[in-house]
Amino acid sequence: MKGKIGLVVGLGVGYVLGTRAGRERYEQIKTQWLKVWNLEPVQQQVTKVQDFAKAKAAAVPQALWDGAVRVVRSASTAGTPGQKLDSVIGTAKDAADDVADAAEDAVEQAKAAAKKSKDD
Repeated sequence: MKGKIGLVVGLGVGYVLGTRAGRERYEQIKTQWLKVWNLEPVQQQVTKVQDFAKAKAAAVPQALWDGAVRVVRSASTAGTPGQKLDSVIGTAKDAADDVADAAEDAVEQAKAAAKKSKDD
């Protein structure tokens, strides 16, 4: 996918720079792009994406913070150093799983929102 995007971008840049009136054509393309960008339906989708990103941006750091708190608490429990180490390792593994789950949930929700926006 990245290769295709790079190819399209490269072709576009080559076209604009390779034409005799490259700057003029660039300005025409830019003007048309700005017209499309400023259309109400496009801006509605931009707003949806921004709102979604703001809402989901806190999910992963919150899970990370909660995990760190649990690890610190498990390290401060009573017991021998070996018991504390075992407790911290177990808690850290659980916390890492929780962070991974939060990240996966955010990705799945982003995919679903993108699909819904595409269908709208």
